[in-house]
Amino acid sequence: MKVSKNVERWSPVIVLVFALLLWQVIVTVFNVADFIFPSPWQIALQFTEFGGPLLEAAWKTFWVTMVGFGLSIVVGVLLGFLIGSSRLAYTALYPLMVAFNAVPKAAVVPILVVWFGIGLGPGILTAFLISFFPITVNIATGLATLEPELEDVLRVLGAKRWDVLVKVGLPRSMPYFYGSLKIAITLAFVGTVLAEMTAGDSGIGYLISSAGSQQRTPLAFAGLVTIGAMAMAMYELFSWVEKRTTGWAHRGTQGE
Repeated sequence: MKVSKNVERWSPVIVLVFALLLWQVIVTVFNVADFIFPSPWQIALQFTEFGGPLLEAAWKTFWVTMVGFGLSIVVGVLLGFLIGSSRLAYTALYPLMVAFNAVPKAAVVPILVVWFGIGLGPGILTAFLISFFPITVNIATGLATLEPELEDVLRVLGAKRWDVLVKVGLPRSMPYFYGSLKIAITLAFVGTVLAEMTAGDSGIGYLISSAGSQQRTPLAFAGLVTIGAMAMAMYELFSWVEKRTTGWAHRGTQGE
């Protein structure tokens, strides 16, 4: 069944509105207390009452996340290129990276506090540590899965290994790269908020932790909504850039 483009475009908004209305009805009908599970309306009131503190905390969390995320892009691309372009590096480094990624980042934050103190350092580094792995894996996968037949043809035509990787392998890896960015940015926000809740003195994570300790659940939910909105905005930004820079990889969906 073919769905019209207008319905497809507005489907996320329709689903969101329906979910909010259902949420509001359930909380109202069952008379759920604010400190247990606030309604969407009660959460919306927090943005009116605490708009300034929420905006200030959101900005702090956003730029800390962007710094850590920027580091993850640089390190992830370089490490992914190394692993994807060398069979030896792939064999030697990939298992170690998988083991490191399995370590709970919540267990790493206290160590970062000992090394860098309470403040920006743990937030930036946690965002980096939790988000560079998807970028590395996707870049490495894009390079390592380059068709042997294509590489053989290019070698016959005189292309060197470096030429194959840079002129064919990297462009071919771009869809993988953008896919990893959309995953990594959400993980970066998770890492920043985790560090702020554990060892921060500002930001959305600190606000959520403080509100929760005071049983101001609607304000804590407002912080969660703020984080979700920022992550969704960055996800949509990368999707927009992806469609305009790797349109050749989406030919199958252009006519829908």
